[in-house]
Amino acid sequence: MSDCQDFLQFGLDPRLLQAIQEMGYEKPTPIQCKAIPLVLEGKDMLAAAQTGTGKTAGFGLPALQNILKDANTSMSPARHPVRILVLSPTRELADQTAEALSNFAAKTPLRVGVVYGGVDIKPQIEQVRKGVEVLIATPGRLLDHLEQKSTNLNQVSIVVLDEADRMLDMGFLPDISRILNKLPKKRQNLLFSATFSLEIKKLAGNFLVDPVLVTVAQRNTTASTITQEVYKVQETQKRDALIDLLESRALDANGNPLQTIVFVNSKLTARRLSKNLQDYGLNADAIHGDKTQDERLKILGDFKSGALNILVATDVAARGLDIAELPLVINFDVPFISEDYVHRIGRTGRAGQKGLAQMLVTPADSRSFEAIERMLKKKFDVKSLTPEAHRIKRRTTRSYSYEKPEEHLDAFFTQPYVPSDAKESKAAQAPRLQRSEKNGRPRAVLLGGSGRK
Repeated sequence: MSDCQDFLQFGLDPRLLQAIQEMGYEKPTPIQCKAIPLVLEGKDMLAAAQTGTGKTAGFGLPALQNILKDANTSMSPARHPVRILVLSPTRELADQTAEALSNFAAKTPLRVGVVYGGVDIKPQIEQVRKGVEVLIATPGRLLDHLEQKSTNLNQVSIVVLDEADRMLDMGFLPDISRILNKLPKKRQNLLFSATFSLEIKKLAGNFLVDPVLVTVAQRNTTASTITQEVYKVQETQKRDALIDLLESRALDANGNPLQTIVFVNSKLTARRLSKNLQDYGLNADAIHGDKTQDERLKILGDFKSGALNILVATDVAARGLDIAELPLVINFDVPFISEDYVHRIGRTGRAGQKGLAQMLVTPADSRSFEAIERMLKKKFDVKSLTPEAHRIKRRTTRSYSYEKPEEHLDAFFTQPYVPSDAKESKAAQAPRLQRSEKNGRPRAVLLGGSGRK
């Protein structure tokens, strides 16, 4: 669609238009311009677009439009079967997608639900048994619900694989196949992602019927709104280099620290680095796979609200994490998979906003770094960085005042020790001993002694 100026031209229901207007949507993004008309026509689609360009609205708005004819206000769960199924690779992306679709459908009777692992399944069972037309789910938890018969998928008319490359490429294929086999044969299939390899396209072809391929940018490219900087450092200097970037370069016009995501490759590095930054006095915390879902939601909530300034994250946060106007992403570790670089830095520079992405490269990172350059077909201007040596401040040990309590001891335990062969006069004075009337030997009455020979 060459002339795409507003959402009115798509013929969407007024209730959807009112919702997106209240959400602040003004002009459709390129992927929305191309995808929405095709989804409305019921076509299967494989869509590739840079991350942060509005893929959720690209499939969500037309999918909701297509099922609005069946919307109703009945209280019966049977009148609210699952009609749209969205599969997501991570809990965070599922939660974010559910929030967006709930906002889109806010003016309609359509119900939106979300299920994912890492939390108690019972509240989810109660939710889906009441009936939801739109269900967003991670594959493993959805299979749990199907086994417990808390929901069924026999009336699904639209299925969406969000971040399809990761869904198919990182071990989700068996679960996805089991789920797809439970869906009606006649349905619309939509696969959306930021990156697609040729192998993934071939796999995706097994799920699509006469698909339309939609792209708005070359495969594996980064948004033009992101300024990318690369710094060469020694491995032993990485932590100090990060502190230098955060203190001297990651500042806004008023000299205040920018809100920042720092990406690392392992959970152990995330824990240690966030602890280092906290000890140094920076407002940081970590999110990784070992955190419970409640902990992850709490940390993400603090970060989104601005209560947390620096988020150290593994790739669990590389996809689907949408922070409004996030100004800075730092790759503390060069990602092992070059495509993950696109997703990491795609957390900034979203929806037309300007963003900054910085990366620290050590001599050991040469292969991974060169793979990123080959993928992007770009040669970075690598700058040397010799950071100031920072001594991490130790946490001060809190001092406690201790007042010795008044002693209340039995007099028996305060008496001096009296040996058994002590003089008779000494023994007579001891309160714990008394003389036997028969043989005159001391007898330990309190201790139960018999005084026998």
